[in-house]
Amino acid sequence: MGIKKHIPNSITCCNLISGCIATTFAFVGDAKLALCWIVIGAVFDFFDGMSARLLNVSSPIGKELDSLADDVTFGVAPATILFSELNVLEYPGPLLGIKDFIPYVAFLMAAFSALRLAKFNLDERQTTSFIGLPTPANALFWGSLIVSNPSWIEGTSYSFAILLVMLAISCYLLVSELPMFALKFKHWGWKGNEVKYCFAALSLICLVVFGIFEAWWIIISLYLLGSILLWWRARA
Repeated sequence: MGIKKHIPNSITCCNLISGCIATTFAFVGDAKLALCWIVIGAVFDFFDGMSARLLNVSSPIGKELDSLADDVTFGVAPATILFSELNVLEYPGPLLGIKDFIPYVAFLMAAFSALRLAKFNLDERQTTSFIGLPTPANALFWGSLIVSNPSWIEGTSYSFAILLVMLAISCYLLVSELPMFALKFKHWGWKGNEVKYCFAALSLICLVVFGIFEAWWIIISLYLLGSILLWWRARA
């Protein structure tokens, strides 16, 4: 029991270390390697909770440590990716005097990710679904968007404004009350899991067509759109 109780927290620490490594790559402008370590962190994040449940060694310390690790890997690291991208973009003449300060706005993502994680820890409604955009989904979206580098990002002097508007939207979604479906299966049958299976199949197709790193921003966009449509249908 002495060793067993430390396994989940050790895995969580691996998530935290992955986030630190991702952040260092992001600071030097290597978005692809940063995203790679974010994905590795997401794998550790998946297995730390699973191992805690399987070993029946969940603890309050583990919960707090998990939130800290998640904010580094899924908050600070993607914020740094965006920070580095905003640093290399062109800015129109009137903003040249403050262009060195604009990239720091990216770190709002880390703050709102921390708020989202704190909210998740206290919200008992999120046992089978999510309320607000999950931090791993947000991190994968931003990392993949910068890695895939659509032509508009560095093709216009006003692309920074588009990124800042998207940042504001993602920060809002992190702490919003929008319900979003989770890929948690109570059983493996088709009935009741239609949305999950269809989304998993669509995600696999996107990964094959667009690439394992480039596809994630499209997948997360589809996830968000699907969640909004399900919410709208439920309200109708």
